[in-house]
Amino acid sequence: MAKVLKTKDKILNAAERLFADQGFELTSLRQITGAADVNLASVNYHFGSKKALIQAVMERYHAQFMPELDERLKTLEEEGINSTEEVLSCFVGPLLSLQRINPLGTEIYLSLLGHAYSEIQGHLRRFTMQNFGHVVQRFFHCMQQANPHLSVATLFWRLHFTLGATVFAQVSGQALSEIAQADFGESATAEDIVGKLIPYLAAGIGAAEVSASARL
Repeated sequence: MAKVLKTKDKILNAAERLFADQGFELTSLRQITGAADVNLASVNYHFGSKKALIQAVMERYHAQFMPELDERLKTLEEEGINSTEEVLSCFVGPLLSLQRINPLGTEIYLSLLGHAYSEIQGHLRRFTMQNFGHVVQRFFHCMQQANPHLSVATLFWRLHFTLGATVFAQVSGQALSEIAQADFGESATAEDIVGKLIPYLAAGIGAAEVSASARL
C-alpha cells in the first residue's frame, strides 16, 4: 500500500522542489499550497511563516549532511591534513548521502544553497550558523591548515567561488554529461563529475596569492 504523506511532509516536499527550481523569492506560498494540495492555514499551522518554511526545508538536508561532514573532517584532522583535495573529498560521501532523502537530493541541496547566497537570505545564514556553525568553522579551519600560505580574506573569496562552481557543475550535470557523451563518447555519472571537479577546485583554492601591484 502506498504511504500516505503527512501534511507537513507534503508541504516540505512541494516547497523544496519549487525553491530549488525558482528560488526563494520567486516562489509564493500560494504556489506551494497548490503543489502540495493543502490550504494556507496548514502552512501557517506547521511553520508559521515563509522564512520558517525555508529554514525547515534546509534543515532537513543540513541534518543529514552536516553531521556526516563533521565526522569526516574530524577524522581527517586527527590523521593529519596534507592537501586541499583531501578536505574537499570529505564532502563527496555526505553530498551523495542526500539521495536517501530524495533521489535528486544532492542536486536540490546545492541548488538551494546557490539560491540562499544569490538572494541574500540572511535569516537562513543565521539559522545555519546557530545550528551547524561548528561544522562550518571546522571546515574553514581545515582549509586554513591545508593552505597556510593564504590570507583569511583570500580563503573567504575562494571558498565562495568554489561554492558557485560546485552548484553549477551539479545542477548542470545532466547537460554536461550529454555534451560529453555526444562530443567525446564519454559517459559521466554524478560521482564521475565530482571526481573531475575536486582537482579543479583544489587547484583554484590553493593557487598562490597575487599582489595588487603584480596585477597592474
